Amino acid sequence: MAKPGEKASSGLDAFFKARSVAVIGASSKPGKIGHEILRNLALYEYKGRVYPVNPKADEILGLKCYPSVLDIPDEVDLAVIAVSSELTPKVVEECGRKGVKAIVIVSGGFKELGGRYRQIEEEVVKTARRYGMRIIGPNCIGIFDGETRIDTFFQSRERMLRPPKGPISFMTQSGTFGCTMLEWAAESGIGMSKFVSYGNRCDVDEADLIRYFAEDPDTKVIAIYLEGLSDGRKFMEVAREVSPKKPIVVLKAGRTEAGSKAALSHTGWLAGSAAIYDAAFKQCGVIQAVNFEELFDMAKALALQPPAEGPRVAMVTNGAGPCVMAADALVERGLKLAEYEPVTLEKLRAELPPYCVPGNPVDLTGSATSRDYEVAMRALLEDPNVDLLMPFFVFQDTPLDEGIIGVVAEMREYGKPIVCCAAGGPYTREQVRKLEELGVPVYPIPERAVAAAYALVAYGEVRRKARKHQVF
Repeated sequence: MAKPGEKASSGLDAFFKARSVAVIGASSKPGKIGHEILRNLALYEYKGRVYPVNPKADEILGLKCYPSVLDIPDEVDLAVIAVSSELTPKVVEECGRKGVKAIVIVSGGFKELGGRYRQIEEEVVKTARRYGMRIIGPNCIGIFDGETRIDTFFQSRERMLRPPKGPISFMTQSGTFGCTMLEWAAESGIGMSKFVSYGNRCDVDEADLIRYFAEDPDTKVIAIYLEGLSDGRKFMEVAREVSPKKPIVVLKAGRTEAGSKAALSHTGWLAGSAAIYDAAFKQCGVIQAVNFEELFDMAKALALQPPAEGPRVAMVTNGAGPCVMAADALVERGLKLAEYEPVTLEKLRAELPPYCVPGNPVDLTGSATSRDYEVAMRALLEDPNVDLLMPFFVFQDTPLDEGIIGVVAEMREYGKPIVCCAAGGPYTREQVRKLEELGVPVYPIPERAVAAAYALVAYGEVRRKARKHQVF
């Protein structure tokens, strides 16, 4: 782990900016983990040198294969290990002698099995520290970088999408959730800066990664799937330092006794008391998601929109049904329906058609046009009692012309967060895509939109508290 006062980047750059990678346990058989890792590094976007290591092969995928990492004639920055846990201590020792800077251990069969396997993991860590190497894993899918395109996954390109470069960095104790986040980030177009699946977390931990992501200019939001912490005090200290500068969103699993036992068998860590984690997260400015979908939704909103200056929300719609659900969800989250200034209500009554209802929500009815939305949204965004705007769109309603995309784009000039809600088929999805390309997040159901709004309000509160206490 990084020494006090030492920059996190000094130890972790070797993972994400590696100029050369050795795949130890590379296989010539398609479908084998060692083959797919090598394939993803050697045949796609990563531009560094790749060295397969396997004493039983001369060549794999057209690359010369080496019996040991010690036989590679060039420097090796990163080693990706995909051999059995029993062989790993010897391999890590050889990596140390070679001068390897960082190691990703994809293989399982360590602490999560208990007994002598826990001792094997401890031996691996001891060796790595002796040589000054950092380890991610074991029992994980490893790392991905949106810029350098380093990719240690054993999931083939045919089965799993890789996202473009984007503003979110994600760390996870679950490789399965990692796969989901990667593909959602790819399909939504939001992209990813850095990704780490760290499994058993024998060395590099959440606090190390938070500090590293805090220094990363490409990371705007830090998202975490967490089962348990090895050093809660260290996590809190780093999170408290970083959260006023970059939002940290966490999904904490293992909140019940049953979930905690499942976490122990999954990654070898006890999950701990939910109430203690809740209090700790609140104290250090971490925003909590209640499920994985919400983790993604919150991260997307925080990546695309500014934080809210308060909890007061204004809604505008051409179909009021979803706003009823949203109003319930807003109150349940501790947010408020904005109460407009008299001048705002006067403006809405004067400039909108007489059949519109100037309340909260402002109901433009199914006859709404893009001009009606423009009038309403400008009036609401100019109101000092409105901290966040939530437009709801029924894109299926034919009177709503395609000029609405440009109208929403113009609303960004007010500097207040905007979170939209729209659901439907192909035409609606196309309009949603256009809005999100402009940096305006859209969610298909009110509860998801409200969760995103809550994250923006919560992060605004984190920043205000930090300014008050002069944290940064």
